[in-house]
Amino acid sequence: MDLGMPALIELPELADCAGLCRELGLQFVELNMNLPQYQTGRMEPAVFREAAVQYGIYYTLHLDENLNAGDFNPHVAGAWLRTAEEAVALAKELRIPVLNMHMSRGVYFTMPEKKVFLFDVYREKYLESMITFRDRCEDAIDGADVKICVENSDGYTDFQIQALDLLLESPAFALTYDIGHDHSIGGRDGPVILRREERLAHFHFHDARGGDCHLPLGSGEADLQKYYHLAKAHRSRIVLETKTVQGLRQSVEWLRAKFPVL
Repeated sequence: MDLGMPALIELPELADCAGLCRELGLQFVELNMNLPQYQTGRMEPAVFREAAVQYGIYYTLHLDENLNAGDFNPHVAGAWLRTAEEAVALAKELRIPVLNMHMSRGVYFTMPEKKVFLFDVYREKYLESMITFRDRCEDAIDGADVKICVENSDGYTDFQIQALDLLLESPAFALTYDIGHDHSIGGRDGPVILRREERLAHFHFHDARGGDCHLPLGSGEADLQKYYHLAKAHRSRIVLETKTVQGLRQSVEWLRAKFPVL
């Protein structure tokens, strides 16, 4: 079971991230397309291949969190579709096995008594867009060893769960379980994920306390050992998703103290 680290804002240079990854004995870096240096148009495959060989690592790729293939504006939705296809092409070129993605809730109207999500009101149109996204991504992957893993975040809505199941109809899609996010919302996403646990392939590990997450492992109240064994049972990759170098070092130390074989 491979362990990885996220691209850190403290380390804007690829070589620094890759060097820390090797120093800590981790296997991969999860590049993040929210950062300008990890846009597909700026990532030169030869440079990333050279760094992977030099430091003995590989990459996964976190798609932009703003990705919204269900946007009602066809120009906007088309741009996100093209972005996903470009990310798949890069993944194939660099042998990146996992693209991690969030599902957008889209825009909501704040009514006197509740929020009304437009993807819920216009659910049929939203779901049609998600089918198009699924099929375009599957065509782009074209049987390559690449999975697009859908990550939980703020609690799945009914329309998101319906869209998630449509995505999972394709073998190109799988699940990421972010245990810190789930803990911080009271475990609401856990049952959704565990009902589909045969599709688990990727984990984001960080501790949480109350609504605070992205804490170093061992500094919060999440049942980390339970989730570690779940990840191991599904032979999933684990990203130690703390956001600082210090937090990452602390997390690696905690994990290796609890599981000395790592």
